[in-house]
Amino acid sequence: MSFLAGFPAAQAQDESVPWSHAISMHGKPALEPGQPFPYVNPDAPKGGTITLGVQGTFDSLNQHIVQGGWTSARGMREREFGTNILESLLVRSYAEPFSLYGLLAHKVRMPDSREWIEFELNPEAKFSDGSPVTVEDVIFSLETIEAKGRPPYRNWYAAIKEKEITAPNRLKLVFENGDNRELPLLIGLAPIYSKANTDFDTFDKSTLTPPLGSGPYTFKTIEPGRLVVYEKNPDYWAKDLPVKAGFDNFDEIRVEYFRDETTLQEAFKKGLVNALQFRDPARWSKGFDFPAAQKGDVVQRSIPLGIPAAMQGIAFNTRRDQFSDRNVRKALRMLFDFKWVNDNLYYGLYTRTAGYWDNSDLSSIGHPASAREKELLAPFPDAVDPEVMDGTWRPADADGSGQDRKVLREALNVFASAGYGLQDRKLVHKETGKPLAFEILAKNEDEEKLALAYIKTLELLGVEASVRSVDPSQFEDRRTRRDFDMVFNTWYASLSPGAEQYGRWSSKAADAEGSFNFVGAKEPAIDAMIDAIVAARSHEHFVDAVRAFDRVLISGAYAVPLYHVSDDWVAYWKTVAPPQQDSLYGHEYDTWWSAAAQ
Repeated sequence: MSFLAGFPAAQAQDESVPWSHAISMHGKPALEPGQPFPYVNPDAPKGGTITLGVQGTFDSLNQHIVQGGWTSARGMREREFGTNILESLLVRSYAEPFSLYGLLAHKVRMPDSREWIEFELNPEAKFSDGSPVTVEDVIFSLETIEAKGRPPYRNWYAAIKEKEITAPNRLKLVFENGDNRELPLLIGLAPIYSKANTDFDTFDKSTLTPPLGSGPYTFKTIEPGRLVVYEKNPDYWAKDLPVKAGFDNFDEIRVEYFRDETTLQEAFKKGLVNALQFRDPARWSKGFDFPAAQKGDVVQRSIPLGIPAAMQGIAFNTRRDQFSDRNVRKALRMLFDFKWVNDNLYYGLYTRTAGYWDNSDLSSIGHPASAREKELLAPFPDAVDPEVMDGTWRPADADGSGQDRKVLREALNVFASAGYGLQDRKLVHKETGKPLAFEILAKNEDEEKLALAYIKTLELLGVEASVRSVDPSQFEDRRTRRDFDMVFNTWYASLSPGAEQYGRWSSKAADAEGSFNFVGAKEPAIDAMIDAIVAARSHEHFVDAVRAFDRVLISGAYAVPLYHVSDDWVAYWKTVAPPQQDSLYGHEYDTWWSAAAQ
């Protein structure tokens, strides 16, 4: 990688590329300069406190490294709780598939080839201690995370081949080529640290020393594993920018931690937590019989989502011998009786999940492969099952009895193709004599309950399965170290999947410490489909590439698909208030305000 400084380099730039206030993955950004985001109340009152609750713990204040990255404090930098500490050059609008608007950089430009991107820093941008955000801070942040960060950040920033300071407040980043068309946007979202206040040598070590950021809040209280409190910076540099209108309305944000879901729910009922997202239909349907809810002091809000359904599943660790055969995984996938679980545990409120982009035009479910998809998949003739290719595949549809004989017979036939058969009422591999046995790792009561229901069906075919419940920190540690057989996981989806899929699914990520490739997938067809996604130059080619990718993942049977709802469930006390319009992704607490504020 080369580093070029010196303003004469600016003369060599392609001046035909115009500067803009925003960029987009496909098409043009929806908002003109000066327009606030559509899912905020630009006139929201300022002041007051919001208390949020989460299950789990935290022991780190650095979410961008392997050590402690999975157990870092909530709210430093995330969509749901707010970008409160660390900011980026550009900020994302969650009312669009993937459009970015100027923040630390008030202007940006890139050519259609996307071989480079250039930023001009806002001269008003400052860290919370009043020091200016400089080009040197940006370079330091990119190089530090490249050297010390966890995948996928490390991989993205390593793709920068040249850094050119083209003016005192301008930085041009040059890539080897423009094949990864999402890369410039991902660079625009890189967290920016203060070079003067960040230790490069110890950056990869978990720490509870607060980072110095440029965001609207600073740390007020840090009690590891129990509480983190953010307080508003009255001198926040961007408070009057249009892209920040309607955001960051509370004077104080409290995030309290609870060891289990039941305790968290009880805290919400008592008003100790102001707002809470619900994922369990039982709690959503039956959990609002307490006095405050009956009096109308607590509001239930169901927000229609405009994004693909998240793929919740019980993931297989394909590194384990018992899951190395795809047919074993397919048979086990068939034995989840969704109808029984939905009717008996979840009041019939869930919809069965089939693929990784359900509820969107990116899903392959119900769509035969297009000519372009077939062309992409042609080099990998065994990667996609015929029924997945023609769009007729669906998850096994058991009758809800928990012991559907038809499904059991079909699953037993698939097990037989993998060399397994029944022997003394146990499912045993005919050559090795080993029974099919494994453990399902869970982190809370709801997952344990679901695992036990699944195990009851597995036992009918002699599969020896058990469930082990651990606390959230142990869960993340074991998942990170790949110390599990099966584990509950959620693959969140967006309307603009891209380079993040390398970290979730690529062969390179399978053995990379700290990656999201929990299942250990090493499939050339996966790597090629991700390449096609990030290289797509039109929306039509993009859809074809994602659908082809969806087909490969489904055919690989990397998880037992569970269920989803099409709405975001959130409840809140009337002490806080949300805007009338929500983003495509649902609620965002940094757009809410205190009902008592004036």
